[in-house]
Amino acid sequence: VKFKDKYDLPFTLLADPEDALAEQYGVWQEKRYMDRTYMGVARTTFVIGADGAVVKVLENVKPATHADDVLAALAAS
Repeated sequence: VKFKDKYDLPFTLLADPEDALAEQYGVWQEKRYMDRTYMGVARTTFVIGADGAVVKVLENVKPATHADDVLAALAAS
């Protein structure tokens, strides 16, 4: 709520503390960092249409280009 209020976001944010939704979307995955293996969320964005259907999946999201990638996906849908 603090984050939503701080940035005056006009939508509801989702919390997934048990990772149930992440598992359903297939983004709760085994990851590796410095020879250590652990479970974590893969950087993925789902563009969801007005009808609730997934329009586009952006995997391996790179922060530097992500905004442009999302805008392009929205323009194409």
